[in-house]
Amino acid sequence: MAEVITRFPPSPTGHLHLGGARTALFNWLYARHHGGRLVLRFEDTDRERSKKEYVESILEALKWLGLDWDEGPYFQTERLELYQKYARKLFEEGKAYYCECTKEELETKRKQMLEKGLKPRYDGTCREKGLGPGEGRALRLRVEAVGEVVFEDLLRGKISFPAEEIDDFIIMRSDGTPTYHFAVVIDDFTMGVTHVIRGDDHISNTPKQILIYQALGIEPPRFAHIPMVLGRDGARLSKRHGARSILEYRDEGYLPEALVNYLAKLGWGYGDQEYFTVEELIKLFDIKDVNLSPARFDPDKLLAVNAYWIRNSDASYLLSQLKPFLKEYELDKFSEDYLKAAIETVKTRAKTLVEMAKMMDFYLVEEVEYDEKGEKKFFVKEVLPALEKIKAYLEEKELEEKEFEAFLRGLAEEMGLKLKLIAQAMRLALTGKTVSPGLFEIIKVLGKERVIKRIQKAINFIKARN
Repeated sequence: MAEVITRFPPSPTGHLHLGGARTALFNWLYARHHGGRLVLRFEDTDRERSKKEYVESILEALKWLGLDWDEGPYFQTERLELYQKYARKLFEEGKAYYCECTKEELETKRKQMLEKGLKPRYDGTCREKGLGPGEGRALRLRVEAVGEVVFEDLLRGKISFPAEEIDDFIIMRSDGTPTYHFAVVIDDFTMGVTHVIRGDDHISNTPKQILIYQALGIEPPRFAHIPMVLGRDGARLSKRHGARSILEYRDEGYLPEALVNYLAKLGWGYGDQEYFTVEELIKLFDIKDVNLSPARFDPDKLLAVNAYWIRNSDASYLLSQLKPFLKEYELDKFSEDYLKAAIETVKTRAKTLVEMAKMMDFYLVEEVEYDEKGEKKFFVKEVLPALEKIKAYLEEKELEEKEFEAFLRGLAEEMGLKLKLIAQAMRLALTGKTVSPGLFEIIKVLGKERVIKRIQKAINFIKARN
């Protein structure tokens, strides 16, 4: 098999969203699976809507996902001479001709055809005029309206279109810029692209592109049109379904592994396996295993996948990912071992890095602020003697989990208090929260000095209030 070359060609008219990211991922996985290459290019001929900020945003999103490319990025606006070269070739060979029909004339013809119940198409007014290039003239491909345009889709098998339904379409506009179809063909051909993996909304574009390939005497690449991503309600995916740009997911505390895992599973699968490392995806991915049914985006499922990867990532990696969410704290004051130990206590409870940062904030402050409802409920005068005895115990003893647990149980029995009240008062003293990791986990990470200091503060607080 010849070297596999795929491409990802976003338009920089917006940020990279889930659907585009999945297309990029499938092209990347197919290239990596076959030891091939991925080409990145920006289809930026829409000069009004294309923005540099979107180029930078898309590049940032691809890098964050770990989807590297082997060639590019190319920009169509920098390749105009190349398109004009191939356009001249087609004109000189009689396979394309210039058309001087104005927009107004074409619109009038379109309306007349619609009124007659006909499908709008160019009527060939300029086909035999023998016009050369000139101001206001567009270049049209000469299409022979006989037979069929046929291609073999890697997912769908044979797809054919009656050639008579395709008119002499424009390949170069009157301003000298290429149309989408022409630029795509020239790009894919000159970049050596062997496989075009794209959304099935492009199926109707394929016959026109194949006709351009045929006119140029070039073998078309292999095509695979993957189903669209829909919302849970079956409608086209949009923000109302919870879909956001890839960088928004990053900023909301999702791991790149989770996004890649989830995107791969949107329409592709391998048995009953739910979770895949990138290495596994590269090894197992085959475009022919993509389901033909549209994939449905489920934000709850994505959140669950993210929680899985947080639980199963090591603390060192999570620390590197967490740092942007902990900017308000002076992390340099703490050792890496301390921070990793803190992460271990919360990573099984957090669904996002944002949640994790909030869960571990009490490890990173000198003094905690008490939850208002919690301190009214648990910082009662009855618990004061218990906290004083716990402080004395910790000052004298070496910490051992079973012994400490037995001590707390004995203390509750001795003082006639519910163990839950003592435990919650202790939790509030150490974390400022009523929900947290296990008490002994917290004590072990904070260390005796911090724990004793925080218990003393709670004792003072209760005394002052009562």
